[in-house]
Amino acid sequence: MKTKMACHLRNVALLCPQEGFVPHGSLTISDGVITARGAAPLPGETVIDCKGALCLPGLINTHNHSPLMSVRGMVEDLGFAPAYTPGVPQGHWLSAEETHILARLGVMEMLCAGATTIVDYYRMPDALARAADAFGLRAMIGGRVMDADTAALANGQFVHDPKLGEETLGAALDLIDTWDAKGNDRISTILAPHAPDTCSRQMLQSFAELSAKTGKQVHTHLAQSKMEVAQVMARDGLSPAELLEDVGLLSTDLVAAHCIFLEPDDIRRVGQAGVVINHAPIGNAAFGAAAPILALHDAGATITLCTDTKSADMFEAMRTAISSARWRADMAFVLDAKTVFGWGTVDAARALKGHQGTGTLSVGSSADLILLDPNAANLRPVIDGFGIVVHSGSASNVTDVMVAGEWLVRDRRPTRVDMETVIQEAQTVAKGLWQRASA
Repeated sequence: MKTKMACHLRNVALLCPQEGFVPHGSLTISDGVITARGAAPLPGETVIDCKGALCLPGLINTHNHSPLMSVRGMVEDLGFAPAYTPGVPQGHWLSAEETHILARLGVMEMLCAGATTIVDYYRMPDALARAADAFGLRAMIGGRVMDADTAALANGQFVHDPKLGEETLGAALDLIDTWDAKGNDRISTILAPHAPDTCSRQMLQSFAELSAKTGKQVHTHLAQSKMEVAQVMARDGLSPAELLEDVGLLSTDLVAAHCIFLEPDDIRRVGQAGVVINHAPIGNAAFGAAAPILALHDAGATITLCTDTKSADMFEAMRTAISSARWRADMAFVLDAKTVFGWGTVDAARALKGHQGTGTLSVGSSADLILLDPNAANLRPVIDGFGIVVHSGSASNVTDVMVAGEWLVRDRRPTRVDMETVIQEAQTVAKGLWQRASA
């Protein structure tokens, strides 16, 4: 890990969910921690003139599958998720090296878009962990576990495959053993059964036991599609939420993505359990869906935001969360910029276990922060800060990213890894996969 230099950011506009908007501020950073706000620089500190740039806490992107970069820009017109869509590259085609190459592109995009903490899980999870470690951001990594045949799944068939379950569970547990032993303060591990329809009751029960034993949160998909709801009802006689409750997974340690097709009783059930929701408004909207996110929030669920590898743009996710909520509310002006900004920062930091990000710019917090282009026309005028960032901001506005006091992106380029190589290698792999898919 690179040396964390003491530095002083001056002439910076601070935007924080807790302290609000400070148009003329400064930050002092030492040993990877924010040590002062508004203080004068001290001798020996490197002074950086931010030229009026907006400074935000690093964004927390809570649900992704970075190797699925391979299907972006194509699958959106074909199906709601690659695993369920015929005619597109499938995860089980990938070698470990191909997984790593695609994960590097996904991680780089998320980092350069302002995410300082990500959640990422898929097959061959060690490749995901190595990709994140190379770029230096905080990452919670898991192995995607399922015991439904993946080839059959793409053709709409649910075929139990216990051998696949054993293999993917073994890889997930190996990841935990290997990476937890490293003591890496930026890479942590999670439990990640794929979904109620692709995991048998027995598999889901095993994850409830693992969570109780390890204290780790369980990340999964929930009520992502009508197909999932129908399959679980046919197989188990329960809704997906009822099944997770029945096996002991529905709790504050469940982190569930999508949560779209929930009946009122299931919304109440999920809320009362205090489930953490990965709200994926961009991906949901791509197939014409909108999660009942305000109903879930009001019922007691904790809301976070993610981009789900459809796009790494958390600014787009924030405003799409607002527009989708207003659509569900029959055009009532529900939800606001400050609330969704919290979902993408401090609320996510508090909800997720196993990382050191805080989602704030408070004194004593880890120095995880991003700077936005001070000359970007779309970021002016600035009045309260939250409104312009959420309703007009873009990932392309991010110029610099710091994690634990280390600059990981400077002038829109990652500092640890060569950007052009990452892009070129991923393009080559993806092109080969699509040639196979069309053969």
